[in-house]
Amino acid sequence: MRRLLLVLATALAVGAPALAAEAPDPTPRIAVISAFAPELKALSDATTDKREIAAPGVAFTTGVLEGKPVVLFLSGISMVNAAMSAQSALDRFNIKAVVFSGIAGGVDPGLDVGDVVAPDRWGQYLESVFARETMSGFEAPANEGTGFGNYGMIFPRGVNVSRDGQLERRFWFEVDPHLLAVARQATGAVELKRCIEDRCLVKAPKVVVGGSGVSGAAFVDNAAFRQYAYKTFEARVLDMESAAVAQVAYVNKTPFIAFRSLSDLAGGDPGANQARVFFQLASDNSAAVVRAFLRGLP
Repeated sequence: MRRLLLVLATALAVGAPALAAEAPDPTPRIAVISAFAPELKALSDATTDKREIAAPGVAFTTGVLEGKPVVLFLSGISMVNAAMSAQSALDRFNIKAVVFSGIAGGVDPGLDVGDVVAPDRWGQYLESVFARETMSGFEAPANEGTGFGNYGMIFPRGVNVSRDGQLERRFWFEVDPHLLAVARQATGAVELKRCIEDRCLVKAPKVVVGGSGVSGAAFVDNAAFRQYAYKTFEARVLDMESAAVAQVAYVNKTPFIAFRSLSDLAGGDPGANQARVFFQLASDNSAAVVRAFLRGLP
């Protein structure tokens, strides 16, 4: 019995710091999120008064970035990680807005590697029915789908979301219009990188605000699917996290915006996928735009 009590006491002592870290932070903050470490580095390096706070599955850093109180953290790659970490931040901090900064695959043929895009809505292209194949082709069950065209057996549909006790199915999650207005005003003159080490982009990169973005739990490097995503959703960018965070922000009634810089063209690259070559340039460009955006916030 004495040994059991000792074990329990030790376990409680070890767990005490983690429990303490979950205490709410009353300071109004902007959540600044990236999917993986190279994307967040430039933002973290520019943050002052930093304090580390550990939570299950997420390491938060509070501080001041461009004069604004922020909490920085990595979402982790892909949809479930992004939703989990975003909700964890909203539960632990007084979040006034959620800002995502990172890389993505370009879908719009009018865009190129290095460009930074802030779409005005996000959808989940892999929230779908995998339809059965019949003699006349693929057929989704009745009352499924969103009216979007299918890609073979894949029929997109909205996701069920509960907000204010009401269950709804929706495909698009809108970005906050006030944040978009700030993005349009504050980011037009940002100087974006064109070269990294000995590699340079063919065109000078630009900032584009508006249009659609889509997310799903897949790294897309397929020209045919890229064309489908552009034609079907009028998507400008395709990534693995933003729509998940947009959904979490929607449910929590928290303003959301995402800035995504193109590291590759999702299968439309002229040769091999360019993400390994230009991911750091794209990450830095996204961070530069986010910093300008934060400076422009009231």
